[in-house]
Amino acid sequence: MNQAKTLLIIVAMTGLLVWIGDYFGGQSGMVMALAIGLVMNGVSYFFSDKIVLASYGARVVTQAEAPELYAIVANLTQRAGLPMARIAIIPEDTPNAFATGRNPEHAVVAVTEGIMRILSRPELEAVIGHELGHVKHRDILIGSMAAVLAQAIMFLSRMAMWVSPRDEEGRSNPLAGIAIMILGPLAAIMLQMAVSRSREYLADDYSAHLTGRPDMLASALERLQNYNQQAPMQSAQPATAHMMIVNPLSAGGLMNLFSTHPPMEARVERLRRMPIEAR
Repeated sequence: MNQAKTLLIIVAMTGLLVWIGDYFGGQSGMVMALAIGLVMNGVSYFFSDKIVLASYGARVVTQAEAPELYAIVANLTQRAGLPMARIAIIPEDTPNAFATGRNPEHAVVAVTEGIMRILSRPELEAVIGHELGHVKHRDILIGSMAAVLAQAIMFLSRMAMWVSPRDEEGRSNPLAGIAIMILGPLAAIMLQMAVSRSREYLADDYSAHLTGRPDMLASALERLQNYNQQAPMQSAQPATAHMMIVNPLSAGGLMNLFSTHPPMEARVERLRRMPIEAR
């Protein structure tokens, strides 16, 4: 079922890319957009982790460089029956984390410098457990591929500022260009919501059972949410926001309806109701 959803979302995002190409250049634009979509799918499958890590300036570190973080990841991956994931650190003060890679054998868990400063060890373990939940459920592939395709969709949508689509008679159609500028990114966000909202709950559940401390994840989520609302990540990008454990973009009002993450209150309440398990 997870694989079927993944395929459906990738097809939908590629179709959106082709639709935008058709508006820009007719049949030739559609063919070019399809080619771009196929290339992007191939590139994102093999290199999405490198692309996402590079977009945040993240650096893969060794055990000697981050011994405590390495010990946490090593302990939890062993407990989860997963291969040891690579670890990357993002040079950001705002606390957050995500996982990427095409499968558990190529997984990377990335955390910001800020998250290691503000969370206690049990809270950090709970966050890492959440990210390993995405690895276990193979969410990291669809999340990473969706990020790369969303970037392409948003790039083409911005081109509408400079190149107006043309109608069947070759006349410029600025209204269609404005529509693409607005609807293209909005559609990409809607597809990202389909990728991440339900999977965040599943990853929360996985962390709760893996660490036995749902209360620690609830505490960590509340603290991360407060920090991200007060000082959103400087390097955060709409195309990759759905990969983070909490939304790194400031939002409010109607924008909350289009958040790629479930309401934080609902996540915390679910976790608070779960029993603490001895480990």
